[in-house]
Amino acid sequence: MSSFDLSRRVALVTGANTGIGQAIAVALAQAGANVAAAGRTPAEETRAKVEALGRRCVLLDADLSSTQPVAGVVEKTVSQLGSIDILINNAGIIRRADAVDFTEADWDAVIDTNLKTTFFLCQAAGREMIARYAETGRRGKIVNIASLLSFQGGIRVPSYTASKSGVAGLTKLLANEWAAKGVNVNAIAPGYIATNNTAALQADETRNRQILERIPEGRWGAPEDIGGAAVFLASRAADYVQGHVLAVDGGWLAR
Repeated sequence: MSSFDLSRRVALVTGANTGIGQAIAVALAQAGANVAAAGRTPAEETRAKVEALGRRCVLLDADLSSTQPVAGVVEKTVSQLGSIDILINNAGIIRRADAVDFTEADWDAVIDTNLKTTFFLCQAAGREMIARYAETGRRGKIVNIASLLSFQGGIRVPSYTASKSGVAGLTKLLANEWAAKGVNVNAIAPGYIATNNTAALQADETRNRQILERIPEGRWGAPEDIGGAAVFLASRAADYVQGHVLAVDGGWLAR
């Protein structure tokens, strides 16, 4: 199992205060990584969970609705933990409304957070990873969080669908450019996961039933279901995996 060992690796995880981001941060720590948790809400609970595993965890205050904090987040990760080996682009938002009523403000907010900031975080971390690989031969790993809506259209979430479709395309482009430079760029497309973002769907009796009927697994996913996929893509076991969008969806896309 040594190919899955993340000891002496440093992971920057955005949106790690709860849900999928927290589960990924904890899974990476279980595999041996130290963690920088970046977001606008302090991830105190995440830090406690990571430190309970004997790993280091630093909290970075960053409102990722704009690109303003991007350079600082990467620089602080390197200065406080020694390197940046893994980037998990998890921070994201969603806005729901019929397409005919969707506002420009909601469009911009989602695209800026989910796609624009994701790209510039990849860029900033990628520069560090490419330079280190040239010097030491040590590979970097970037894992973007995509969505089932990277493959499907969905309803009432036009900017979210556009952003997550963009994340899938961006993942492939960066893999094409950076594979030979020592950086693996892949993505995870979570299915219907029980988090704060999906609370309204879970509470809607009709939609909840429709969703469960479509999932072969017969249940909502848990945030922890995403952790193993993140560890795999962040590890040496995935050194020959490039530009892939891995669906972790209980079989939704196979239906």
